[in-house]
Amino acid sequence: MKNYFIYIILFCTLIFFSYSKSMAYEESNYEIVKKNEIYEIRKYSDRLAVETIEHNQNSGFRKLFNYITGNNKTNEEIKMTVPVTRIEKNGNMTMQFYLPSKFNKKNAPNPSNKDVQVINVEGGYYAAIVYSGRTTDKNFIKHKDILEKELIKNNILILSQPIRATYNGPFTLPNLRRNEAMFKIEF
Repeated sequence: MKNYFIYIILFCTLIFFSYSKSMAYEESNYEIVKKNEIYEIRKYSDRLAVETIEHNQNSGFRKLFNYITGNNKTNEEIKMTVPVTRIEKNGNMTMQFYLPSKFNKKNAPNPSNKDVQVINVEGGYYAAIVYSGRTTDKNFIKHKDILEKELIKNNILILSQPIRATYNGPFTLPNLRRNEAMFKIEF
């Protein structure tokens, strides 16, 4: 019986820290301009990100994490933000970490790694479907397909490849995770 209570306390602690850590990060700012039962349309401003091409699932994350933990020309540590995004560009899968809003093109530290670059992510209108669960390809494709079908049904022009956005760390329980499938759209 004593072990049972220890497991309950550990489980509750895990849930608390998983949830509170996800809320501690700066999030890309947007305005919701339309929402229905399936998706929402958001208006984003331009924002800076660091980007790299992924050669395998962890290589991109490692390079970007090294950049924000001080592997840049000024050895500056940069706070993690959300979401972390993945999008296909020119036949390559890329990963992006958004920089905190205090940075602009002039004060963002230059990367030390030639595979990492600071980019401007163009603002505009994006359609997003929010879902929980594991960050598997299968889960993403399922929700991306739902979003794409709804946008086509509503005569909304899709302007980008699908974007995978994740907001939580790997130790967050799947039912507490916030994931999104997004497209840049004409609105």
